[in-house]
Amino acid sequence: MGAPVPSLPFDTLARWRMGVLTPSSNTVLEPLTSAMLADVPGSSAHFGRFRVVKITLDEAGQDQFSIVEPLKAADLLADARVGVIGWSGTSASWLGFDKDEALCAEIRHRHGIEACTAVLAINEIFARLGVTRFGLVSPYTEDVQRQIIANYQGLGIDCAAEVHAVRSDNFSFAELSADEITEMVREVARAGPEAIVIMCTNMRGALLAAELEAELGIVLVDSVSAFVWKALQLLGAPCPPAERWGRLFAIGAS
Repeated sequence: MGAPVPSLPFDTLARWRMGVLTPSSNTVLEPLTSAMLADVPGSSAHFGRFRVVKITLDEAGQDQFSIVEPLKAADLLADARVGVIGWSGTSASWLGFDKDEALCAEIRHRHGIEACTAVLAINEIFARLGVTRFGLVSPYTEDVQRQIIANYQGLGIDCAAEVHAVRSDNFSFAELSADEITEMVREVARAGPEAIVIMCTNMRGALLAAELEAELGIVLVDSVSAFVWKALQLLGAPCPPAERWGRLFAIGAS
């Protein structure tokens, strides 16, 4: 006989439906988002992909994030009558925060529903916590990392310490191990930042957040977690437990 079919309630139409724009080569954010929402009864995540394979500052790398393709994916997600559509990606951290602001504005204009992004959520969390010095962990190359730091300096937020894995292949970011991510976080923690950001939605930092916060005494802002935090606020839904997923989920709605 085959394996038993998992039991699901008959009424599976969630009260809080979240539309999530997803890089095509990302294998982390979907299972992590779904795991967090499993702790929020009545919520569900629905994903729409567009092509992103390499993170570089050249023309080809930037063209992946033209507003055209994510809007096509957003149009399809709107058919599912989701209550929010957001970009669970971090491209605006190096391309400029205005890119995410424009995407959210166009989604709202086209569909009349709420919109958010991982990076704008991170920025809001910084503002809510009064962060002026942060630690930056990413898988990116040095030039991308430098641009992220410069963009945050433009907001008056200094990078106290940074570490990056010097990778550009988006798929490979998911291959960073728990031990590697842990050591990256510990390294930037030595500078005593007010918060540490894992700037990538294809790294499994959310699974380590609560444990590392207990060890280091510093809030860890994972990009996937930040997106989920903001999207749930816009849906009017509760957050998953902070003791499982990290202290940012204890930050209340604005």
